[in-house]
Amino acid sequence: MNAQYKKGVLELCVLSLLTKGDHYGYAISDSLSRRIDIADGTVYPILRKLKSDGLLTTYLQEESGGPPRKYYSLTALGREVYAKDRAEYLSFAENVQKLLEDDAHDEN
Repeated sequence: MNAQYKKGVLELCVLSLLTKGDHYGYAISDSLSRRIDIADGTVYPILRKLKSDGLLTTYLQEESGGPPRKYYSLTALGREVYAKDRAEYLSFAENVQKLLEDDAHDEN
């Protein structure tokens, strides 16, 4: 798949996962990589950027038998941005799909 397609939606995908609950970095990366072919380490710069932008907060949580994990949580601003970006993306994707379907009909 074209890397530019993925690059444009990975932040939205991370925010989407976090709407379902708090997660630590590896869990976010693992969940995304099961659906989208991404390189190792792709998610961490995105998480840093989203935190820097005020869309995420972090906290440490102790795990049994291991070191504490850094969990990411959406802020109120993060939820607002996600809702707006999701609506924009879905509208965009719908329009692209219609355009591509129209092109397929034009070829016949």
